[in-house]
Amino acid sequence: MSVLVVNSGSSSVKFQLVDTRNGEALASGLVEQIGEPEGRVVLEIGGEDTEIRREIADHGVGLAAAFEMLADAGIDLGSDVTAVGHRVVHGGEVFYQPTLIDDAVLQQISDLSSLAPLHNPPNVLGIEVARAQLPGVPHVAVFDTAFFHSLPAAASTYAIDRDVAKAHGIRRYGFHGTSHEYVSQRVAEFLGRSDLNQIVLHLGNGASASAIAGGVPIDTSMGLTPLEGLVMGTRSGDIDPGVVMHLRRSADMDVDAIDQLLNRASGLKGLAGVNDFRVLGQHIAGGDENARLAYDVYIHRLRKYIGAYMIDLGRLDVITFTAGVGENAANVRADSLAGLEGFGIEIDETRNAVRSKEARVISTDSSTVTVLVVPTNEELAIARAAEIVVQNID
Repeated sequence: MSVLVVNSGSSSVKFQLVDTRNGEALASGLVEQIGEPEGRVVLEIGGEDTEIRREIADHGVGLAAAFEMLADAGIDLGSDVTAVGHRVVHGGEVFYQPTLIDDAVLQQISDLSSLAPLHNPPNVLGIEVARAQLPGVPHVAVFDTAFFHSLPAAASTYAIDRDVAKAHGIRRYGFHGTSHEYVSQRVAEFLGRSDLNQIVLHLGNGASASAIAGGVPIDTSMGLTPLEGLVMGTRSGDIDPGVVMHLRRSADMDVDAIDQLLNRASGLKGLAGVNDFRVLGQHIAGGDENARLAYDVYIHRLRKYIGAYMIDLGRLDVITFTAGVGENAANVRADSLAGLEGFGIEIDETRNAVRSKEARVISTDSSTVTVLVVPTNEELAIARAAEIVVQNID
């Protein structure tokens, strides 16, 4: 039971062929620099990479090249896959379950682009191209916002005029839902309990936190868009909305310029000039004060959310770190939980220093709150969700 997972961005497409029975990635790849003179397609099978460089005029050309490489490797997607699962960032109020894609669904996803102008349009483009390349295979949309659709009203509602909010679909939707759902379920399996109160910290270039009680999310850090919440690689996270008006009036910046600033030129990049945590660490080691401040701001915001969600949950059983930074940056894990022994949170320095691709405990044996590192696998989660939809087709 193989499912092709497609994650389409504005100038790149990530894909992975997943065996849903054992969770193995049979093949994975990346098409990047779409629309540039020299594009790049990389395919990995069995730990070996194959790469081609050529002009990739558009997403269609890029995916066609990737599928040709798969065919050369003996993989015929037309007959070897049961479904194509597409990551879609925003489902709005319309989509909160994995959904079989037809023309009407695709149009609805496109209509939601006003809520996610940086994400939904390239998601739609990727779906269009993949459907054209693989017309005989069912295509399923899996939405980043779905897991948080049923947040309590107190957590999902912004305190603005309710008629304006209703007319324009303004609420807190939350994102990275596929990852938060997958990781929280893995934690329950790992610890053998379904009644856990958890904080899940998805820390990558994009970053989000969630509070989950007995498998049900009760709060999350991202809001109407992925801009709200934690400090991220290039996004500001929480910011006084008055900053937007101030920049419009005093700096004569239009909406697009402010959007670019807050989404693409803020966060770690805005403060330190870099958004790669490994490079940031090198700058800190070299005495860069801007890099140190960026790190301190990042940790300060992260601790605020951890504290808030401890209160939200009332009883806290588990804190889990996941995604690129969460899984690999031991200093972030240690610093974000430093000094919380009075709350029953104790990190074991030796366990925390271990690098592994396996789920693991990094808290001490005496810690009353279990602290874990659990690698996320959004591709597997999307593949299994798509498979279930296809199995239920009449």
